[in-house]
Amino acid sequence: MANDVIRIANCSGFYGDKLSAAIEMVEGGPIDVLTGDYLAELTMAILYNQKMQRGGNAGYVGTFLKQVREVVRPCMERGIKIVSNAGGLNPSGMADDVRAILDELGVSATVAYIDGDDLLARMADLQTQGETFTNMDRGVPLAESGNELLTANAYLGAWGIKEALDRGADIVICPRVTDAAVVIGPAAWKFNWKRDDFDALAGALTAGHIIECGAQATGGNYSFFQEVPSYRNVGYPIAEIEADGSFTITKHPGTGGLVSVGTVTAQLLYEISTPAYINPDVIAHFDSLKVEQVGDDRVRVSNVRGSNPPPTHKVCINTAAGYKNGTEILLTGLDIEEKAAIYTDAAFASLGGKEQFDDVEVQLIRTDNPNAVQNEEAQASLRISVRSKDPDKVGRLFSAKLTELALASYPGFTGRGMAGAGGAVIAYWPALVDSRHIVEHVHMEGETVDVPPTSQLDVEEIYYQKTPHTPVPIPSGAPTSIPFGRLYGTRSGDKGGCANLGVWAKTQTGYAFLNEFLTVEKFKELLPDCADYAIDRYEMPNLKALNFYIHGILGDGVSSNNRLDGQAKSLGEWLRSRPIEVPADLAAEVVR
Repeated sequence: MANDVIRIANCSGFYGDKLSAAIEMVEGGPIDVLTGDYLAELTMAILYNQKMQRGGNAGYVGTFLKQVREVVRPCMERGIKIVSNAGGLNPSGMADDVRAILDELGVSATVAYIDGDDLLARMADLQTQGETFTNMDRGVPLAESGNELLTANAYLGAWGIKEALDRGADIVICPRVTDAAVVIGPAAWKFNWKRDDFDALAGALTAGHIIECGAQATGGNYSFFQEVPSYRNVGYPIAEIEADGSFTITKHPGTGGLVSVGTVTAQLLYEISTPAYINPDVIAHFDSLKVEQVGDDRVRVSNVRGSNPPPTHKVCINTAAGYKNGTEILLTGLDIEEKAAIYTDAAFASLGGKEQFDDVEVQLIRTDNPNAVQNEEAQASLRISVRSKDPDKVGRLFSAKLTELALASYPGFTGRGMAGAGGAVIAYWPALVDSRHIVEHVHMEGETVDVPPTSQLDVEEIYYQKTPHTPVPIPSGAPTSIPFGRLYGTRSGDKGGCANLGVWAKTQTGYAFLNEFLTVEKFKELLPDCADYAIDRYEMPNLKALNFYIHGILGDGVSSNNRLDGQAKSLGEWLRSRPIEVPADLAAEVVR
């Protein structure tokens, strides 16, 4: 391992990411640590279902074992550590299976696993001690949800990972740690950072946030995609972290994609709320950092300021919220709204009325073009979704009643996604728990070591003072109409039941206009779909960026809402398509 930096390469941004990315990262060039991030709120629900269906050693990300089989020999030969959160709901079971692979291959490696995140068996006791687990989005205590608890996992930090590496672990299997913890831990191990090295830790947290989603930092899902030389074999990101927490983002040579100030800025803005990015180990202040292009596919990030972590841990709770079913039909040509009304009325009359369901959602999606040149362009979609605690009300009878209307409704009836047998609803419930209830347990070589959170130690308070920003004059000239996205990039995504939409400018003058123009009111005007939701606006002049946090737009999370884009990934591109009027001087900066 190089003395000046630690090279941490991430081969996975989600459960289902490119399987061959692990071996490609190991063989594509020098790295010191291979990480994989597989867990999201939705993934925890998926792993729960797998565990219920399969039992035994289920509950972890099985595809990671295939990657281990491919990479473990070259990793051990080259001294590359492996750190992953693929342990999910069953890190112990995954560690056993990794050891079995090592034995089968005849490879010697020390495996550690971490737990302490699973609070499910403790939830009743914790509530009697005063922990309300109030929903962070809705403000409702868990006891008032009326839902059955399925999973409850605290987001652990990085110090258990450092402890395992300090003790000689070659492979560290993590449960529900924060996405960036798999980067912070190895960096803290390499440089032997202390608990109060907050600026350095904040740098590693920022690096972890950038590379956690894999190819999204190297050109994937990038607004200005025309800048990306090739989308064939997009390289995965590498963070070269220095002793003070500064770092450079890059990728292996000979791969597709792009690492630029723009791709890094886009990922910095992904799935955040305030510029103060909270982690159980440190708070990183994204409004302090500096981003510079220092070479081809090399972007350096420095000056990240950090402060003490909060006294609480976030908890990912999944609950059983009843059952749902639904249908989607196509409406074509004239009188779309009347056709939708006729079908909706007939459907609920046949079913026995809307009032029998706990929740009903009817969406008319107007994608029809009055001057269509092909049949599909003349079609709109009608989506009907229902939810009930009674599975019989949303089961096969529901589907049969809607099917009966196929020849007895509006002209041109066309089914697109006809109702089936229905299914369970898993509602995400984000909450906080006092960190005094959390201890990370590191299991290795038959021993267990307990690692407390930083907030429970006697660490001096360190505050971050925001640096004043010098305003830039707003461009002038006659107004010109252009699409928003010809000037500005966006990145959007889900945060439980909320969503964020980050916007950045390429120039200081572009930001000056953006900062004055894109108020919350203007944001709602451009995106009427967001008009009914509370929205927070945050400024990050150092990134020439704004972030909008939209409360409640995704209901109870990805697995329970009925939106076509249940993760709000496309929300930013919708904003970029909207026409706006800008001064002529600014219009000259248009990106084509």
